[in-house]
Amino acid sequence: MPFIKTNKIRDLFGDLLASVKGSDQDFTEIPLRRAIILLSVPMVLEMLMESVFAVVDIFFVSRLGADAVATVGLTESVITIIYAIGMGLATATTSLVSRRIGEKDPEQASRTAFQAIVAGIFVSAVLAIAGYHFAGDILSLMGASPSMVRELSGYTSIMLGSNTVIMLLFIINSVFRSSGDAATAMKVLWLGNILNIILDPCLIFGWGPFPEMGIKGAAVATATGRGIAVIWQFIILFRGHKRVKLRLRHMVPDPAIIIMLFKLSLGGIGQNLIGTTSWIFMVRIISVFGSTVVAGYTIAIRVVIFALLPSSGISNASSTLVGQNLGAGKPDRAEKAAWKVGWVNSVLMGLIGLILVLWPEPFIRFFIDDKAVISEGTAALRIVSAGFISYALGMVMIGAINGAGDTFTPTKIFLFVFWMVEIPLAWLLALPLGLDQFGVYYAIVFSETLLTVTAWLVFRRGKWKLRKV
Repeated sequence: MPFIKTNKIRDLFGDLLASVKGSDQDFTEIPLRRAIILLSVPMVLEMLMESVFAVVDIFFVSRLGADAVATVGLTESVITIIYAIGMGLATATTSLVSRRIGEKDPEQASRTAFQAIVAGIFVSAVLAIAGYHFAGDILSLMGASPSMVRELSGYTSIMLGSNTVIMLLFIINSVFRSSGDAATAMKVLWLGNILNIILDPCLIFGWGPFPEMGIKGAAVATATGRGIAVIWQFIILFRGHKRVKLRLRHMVPDPAIIIMLFKLSLGGIGQNLIGTTSWIFMVRIISVFGSTVVAGYTIAIRVVIFALLPSSGISNASSTLVGQNLGAGKPDRAEKAAWKVGWVNSVLMGLIGLILVLWPEPFIRFFIDDKAVISEGTAALRIVSAGFISYALGMVMIGAINGAGDTFTPTKIFLFVFWMVEIPLAWLLALPLGLDQFGVYYAIVFSETLLTVTAWLVFRRGKWKLRKV
């Protein structure tokens, strides 16, 4: 018996090491427990670095004052639209590439990857031109004060103008993940975010030979770090040592793939736009109560992002496993994988949520020394964190349905939950019923829980198993 336990422990450590180094396993054949470890661990580590970046970024910007933090919060509430489009394209890419890999057709997977990259460049270029030139107007529309628009809009211009690197980072990493190469996606994001973390204080405060750029420095650091990461992505794709390999024969338009990609993207973009625009409305309602409340909310949401991004990484594993196993003609295995991933995610996020509910203040105090902002951020963090178990399960269910290629059902769920329930409820609780900003926080928890229940019911019906892409 001790010998058996020792072997199991040795196997576990071997799988953990292989997950970080990268492995060339067939995820439709190996035991599900091993498949989940090999995919989830690098995805969680990838998202942990993303969450560290979010925390470090706001840590340095908070030294510039509440207006700077509020500017970052208002900008990010708008740039989430870009995230939504990028994630929508990434969702479609995941569905198609994982299905082709499951069908043992890497040639078609490579063709799909190229079409997704072209689509991302085109869409992001249009957004960059508009965002760069109208940054001040966008900030003003979001409720920023005239002084914030006048003095701090440069941050918004750079962030929106350089969105191509964000878009490509999403799309190409989704190619790596959906092909089963989660370790490469992890390493790429680590490179980009480590560079950003190093450059942030240098460019914001003018350390060493770097110019003191203030809040603009944070945007330049982000664009530079992630831009270098994208260059590395292309090097990996063209070197051809991974499952998806780009060659000249792949770099021609393929109408059939493009049509399917955009069709699936519409659902993915739609659900992300619906979700992120609801956050914009949340910020807009909260801005009524002043920049201190917005700053506290912004920091609290950064902490929530820090906690939930690993959950998002685990959810990505369910998308890949569902897509590949459906491609291999194993729908029951796909369903079993999603339930197992959902259980793991819920347990993990339940523990993290409990910590944030019981001790939220230290996490807010880490970023800022303003008592009023700390008070506001603590309240927001405690309330929003109460629903972490529900958020975790819902993310996996939605991810699994998307991975099957059914991106429109989650869009309908999002439309109902966020636009028909969350936004009206937040407005009603915050303003007419007089709960102020707390009404917005209660509406977030209720709506996210409703999303989870709805997604769970849809997943149990099993129609996603019949989806053809």
